[in-house]
Amino acid sequence: MKPIRKAVFPVAGLGTRFLPATKAMPKEMLPVVDRPLIQHVVDEAREAGIEHFIFVTGRNKGVIEDHFDRQFELEMTLLERQKHVALEFLTKELPAPGSTSFTRQQEPLGLGHAVWCARELIGREPFALLLPDVLVQHEPGCLAQMMDAARGLTTPANIVAVEEVPQERVDQYGVVGVGERSGKMFSITSMVEKPPRDRAPSNLILTGRYILQPEILDILGSQERGTGGEIQLTDAMIQLARTQAFYGLKFDGRSFDCGSKIGFLAANVSYALARKDIAPGFRAEIKKILGELNGD
Repeated sequence: MKPIRKAVFPVAGLGTRFLPATKAMPKEMLPVVDRPLIQHVVDEAREAGIEHFIFVTGRNKGVIEDHFDRQFELEMTLLERQKHVALEFLTKELPAPGSTSFTRQQEPLGLGHAVWCARELIGREPFALLLPDVLVQHEPGCLAQMMDAARGLTTPANIVAVEEVPQERVDQYGVVGVGERSGKMFSITSMVEKPPRDRAPSNLILTGRYILQPEILDILGSQERGTGGEIQLTDAMIQLARTQAFYGLKFDGRSFDCGSKIGFLAANVSYALARKDIAPGFRAEIKKILGELNGD
């Protein structure tokens, strides 16, 4: 299987579940501790060896492009004030020159359409797709685990990250059927979007991390609109699975659905508690708040 050099980040969504916070700021720039959501996901891709970062944006998303660029005024201010640690941190986080690309999804036609909008930048090679709404907390990251699994494949194939959910929640997600297992990876026998609970092929759901072959782009280009009038990625994957292998990887780590307020808040707590510079003081504050709520 060819090396995966490129990653796509669909960031065109409106973030309506976080209004009014996202009225003037993209949801992808909401901070988890002191880093925007999109920075966490880009960091995961960089750790996995991704060389080219492709952002599919929409209107009012220019701040994302600015975030991954130099800020000369800020850098000069930090230098003048001798804040060398902060300056080094900022410059270290920047992608290499020429390694980021931005394209527009001009209409909100779904995830599949967002991926298709990046077709010219992807070219004819396998690529990673990371949904910024989902954070996975683990070292190594989820995509690095998938890349490691991909290196063991000798023919072109597709890999999706999966995790278990309680059976009563399977009707809220895309669910996969489980075939032959090999360690943490298994062949996928079926994919169903939001199946009835009693007809779900398993309780393993798609988690927002994909390694896909370029043939998916051909399918998306001619695919009819599905649920909600959108071009659905899952529909294209089901069609591609007729001619190419799909594997599921049950990754190590905990995922957070940062598209929901509860998931976003939980991610902030968990990531803060994992920081040695923050955890002691933050843990004390949590205990204080819980004590006040419990009347202690």
